[in-house]
Parts: sequence; C-alpha cells; structure tokens
Amino acid sequence: MTEYVSATPGLFPLPDWAKDDLSDLKGHQKHDLVSGDEGEAITAVYGDAREDVIGSQQEAGVDLVVEGQLRWDDMLAHPLAVHDNVDTQGIVRYYDNNNFYRDPVVGGELDFSGDVAGELEAAAELTDDLCAVLPGPYTLAELATDEYYGDDADFLAAVADFLAGELEAFPAHETLFLLEPSLATDAPDDGEDERVSEAVDTVTAATDADVVVQPYWDALEEKVYAHLLDADIDAVGFDFVTEQDQNLYNVQEYGGADSIALGLADGQNTLVEDPEAIRDRAEWVFEQIPVSEFETTYLTTNTETFYLPYSKFEEKLAALGEAADLAEVTTA
Repeated sequence: MTEYVSATPGLFPLPDWAKDDLSDLKGHQKHDLVSGDEGEAITAVYGDAREDVIGSQQEAGVDLVVEGQLRWDDMLAHPLAVHDNVDTQGIVRYYDNNNFYRDPVVGGELDFSGDVAGELEAAAELTDDLCAVLPGPYTLAELATDEYYGDDADFLAAVADFLAGELEAFPAHETLFLLEPSLATDAPDDGEDERVSEAVDTVTAATDADVVVQPYWDALEEKVYAHLLDADIDAVGFDFVTEQDQNLYNVQEYGGADSIALGLADGQNTLVEDPEAIRDRAEWVFEQIPVSEFETTYLTTNTETFYLPYSKFEEKLAALGEAADLAEVTTA
C-alpha cells in the first residue's frame, strides 16, 4: 500500500507584506536583485517571510516542508547567480512565461558557496520535516552560460559537482526535490541523456535523503525518461497538468522508480482544486498504469508556485494537505 505524502517543489510567492517591505528596501532594477551579500534589514525581512511560509505549510498540513526559496530572484538559476565566480549579465526569459532572470555567466571554478545551505539551516530551526530543493544539474547548466569550462560535458559535470558540494553542507533533510524542467522543455541529445543520468547520480550521492527528480511544463521524451530511471533516485515527478498521454505512456512502457510524484495541482493557475478532485486524479493515474504499488506517492503542484497571489498559494497548500489525508483514508 502506497503512502501518500503532500509536498511542493518550492519557490513560493512572497507574503504581501514582505513584497512591500522589500520593494522599499531593494527596488526593482537588475542591480537590486539578491547577490548573496544582503544587508541586515533585507536579511531580516527574508527571515520573517521564511517563518511565514513555513507556518503556512504547517497550518495546511503539508507533510514535507520546504524553505520556500524566497530569495531566489533568479528562480532556478539562483545558486549560480550568487556565486563569487559567476557574473550575472543580461536578462533572459524564464522558459516561455513572463518571468525573467539574470544570465549567470560562469567565469571561474564552481567551488563551494554555501548560500542555499545557509537558508536551510535557518529553516531547520522551524521544522522537523524539512524537504530540500535544488535545481537539477541539467537544468542549471542549461540556464547558465559557460565561459570557463569550455565543453558542454565538462560543464554539466562541474555543475553536478558544485550541487553535490552544496548538498553536503545541508542540514538533515527528509527528501530532496531536484527540479529539472529543462529535461522536458529542451531534451538532451543522444549521448547527453546518459551524461544527465550520471550527473544526477553525482548529486544524489551527496545525500541520504529520498530524491525526487521533478521535470515539468511537458513530459520527458521516452529515451530521456528511460535513462533517468537508471539514476540512483527514489521517484520521478510527472506534470499531469500540462501533459497526460506521454507521461502515462512513459510509465506504462518503462515502469517507474520505487516512488512517484504526481503534479496534479496547477502551480500557475489561481483556480484552487478541490482536495477530492486531486485525490480522484491520483486514483485515475494509478488505474492507467501497470505498476501495482509505489512505496510513496507525493501529491504536489506541477510547477513552483511563485506565480500565484499569496492567498491562492495558501489555499493550494491546504488542498494538497487535505488531498493526501483523503487518499490515505481511501486506501486504508
């Protein structure tokens, strides 16, 4: 019997009060974005906002609590954007939506930073159910510009080593979500898909936590999916909001990992799903696939949720928390 766990892939919206305070303290220009050396006033706002989003998850009954990544002005590119050997240059569209990030141009060795570990150390003081979040190595390499390593394979390996080094400094965490939207939107070429699996292995070797690799905004090409299953991971996430048929085909044809993450609530749409509807969608997925049982089924939003108004974000959290509880009762 599978255990249902409510979770999110992180990258939350800021509470309204924090947006106002940070607007006054930071401004909105490129040079005002987080660089890793914020002053005490800005750091204090982010600290209070972190407490708010962790409290919101706890009140909603979400099983795995993330830090929220509220400082990540550059979305998934953040771990590189704050690195000393990376220069943030031109503004780049974040996939095909109306968000933008600073192009992280790597001009030196990607040695240890510790920025994300610092965030998680603060979060660990507020929850015992900590879930860590990082961009996956392929996505982070795709979002960046390399002017140091000089070879795509070497750069991917360097990014994986960098993420593994950061991960080793994390406080104790129950689960790690590796976010890999680029695997779905900009699939690796033949040969590169095998290197992606190796890069993911490099990262997962740095943690004893359960690892969920979560692509989104499309389904994985079947060869990419098959190679991903070769990696030492515990679950693959599926964006069933964006694409159903190809995601179902991949599991039907190639099976799955020991556990599965189902992106069933829309992380970009303000329409809040009924918990019963989320539970029913999970049951529908399992009716379509031959795998008889997963150890854990993570019920999540399909994408990060920073697109949402904060009140809607909180309602989505509550829906996920209740959906997991309903699913547990149904299968008991």
